[in-house]
Amino acid sequence: MKLKSKIAAVIATGVLLSCATNPFTGKQTMALPGTENSALFPASFQQYNQVLAESDVETGTARAEMIKRVGQRIAVAAERWLNANGHQGYLSDYQWEYNLIDDKTVNAWCMPGGKIVFYTGILPIAESETGVAAIMGHEVAHALANHGQQRMSAGMLQQVGAIGLNVALQDDENVELYNQAYGIGTQVGGMLPFSRAHETEADKIGLYLMAIAGYNPDEAANLWVRMKAASGGEAPPEMLSTHPSNDSRIDNLNALAPQAKAEAKKFGINTFRPISKF
Repeated sequence: MKLKSKIAAVIATGVLLSCATNPFTGKQTMALPGTENSALFPASFQQYNQVLAESDVETGTARAEMIKRVGQRIAVAAERWLNANGHQGYLSDYQWEYNLIDDKTVNAWCMPGGKIVFYTGILPIAESETGVAAIMGHEVAHALANHGQQRMSAGMLQQVGAIGLNVALQDDENVELYNQAYGIGTQVGGMLPFSRAHETEADKIGLYLMAIAGYNPDEAANLWVRMKAASGGEAPPEMLSTHPSNDSRIDNLNALAPQAKAEAKKFGINTFRPISKF
């Protein structure tokens, strides 16, 4: 067997042996050695604690308590959905935590294992508790769909592929050119579409979670209208971005909102909490 074929066989075998089906997406996801939850969660928790130690964490205020309240409702919604679909115990290793950091950064995130941060800078765009729920649902969805694990695995495969390419070509004179072409090709043709697909998955899952938690999913599209306005329309072309364009996202969320409402009805949610601006 030629060297290139051997390398491809090793990579393919590794991918096949490390795939598991995610209950939220129904898709097989990569979890290469070192990215399993047993390894990923402790590292995530440690990093989260470090972020908190180095940040101005807001506690005891109405908005800090609101972040915790919304987060707990989203977590309960996720567990209800999992239990109803035969995935009891899926969240047993999650250690949910919700913190608000006083910082102008317009962002929020959820680390693998359920550690969540909101920055105060995103609250004016959220506008209401329902807007916070839309953001919270999306960020929690990333963790539930194992997106962090998949990105790490994909990055490892990208590195292995680069090494394999160099070994297979055995062309020292043009190695820099080959590596540059490989990097651009795998980024634009692989990693960026991979990331955009994750964002779209998280939008859908998050929409369902916020609806099951009792928040109107129609507000998710409105949130992204405000996000677009806040950005001033400045964004790279979609094919060169880690995220779908704002317009694509808004259209997709509007299309998915009726499905999210239908899903919420399965859990007895027929009306949603009123939308009150801060």
